[in-house]
Amino acid sequence: QVQLVESGGGLVQAGGSLRLSCVGSGRTFSNYVMGWFRQTPEKEREFVARITRSGRTTYYADSMEGRFTISRDNAKNTVYLQMNSLKPEDTAVYYCAAAGGLVYGPSSMYFDSWGLGTQVTVSS
Repeated sequence: QVQLVESGGGLVQAGGSLRLSCVGSGRTFSNYVMGWFRQTPEKEREFVARITRSGRTTYYADSMEGRFTISRDNAKNTVYLQMNSLKPEDTAVYYCAAAGGLVYGPSSMYFDSWGLGTQVTVSS
């Protein structure tokens, strides 16, 4: 499994932006589909976005489409999540995840490596 470490979380006002980063180590990063998920104490882990191994194709949850952008730099073993127009309901712990196999949809069950998460808090 690949080891993942997220960074970039913090406190931001509504309408603001943050960029999360996730660095992978221990395996060939480009062999993995990468994803971002988020979770609050009140809700189950929720899909945010994922990106294919090459970075050419991206997928988003409907509520994030147009506000969030996932990207990756395989030379730096890093995946990013640019979050714009943030809303208080985006407040959550954001997790980076890696999938070594095929990914058919937004379910977390396809992902077998997870970071510890980074807290994002959006104030109103």
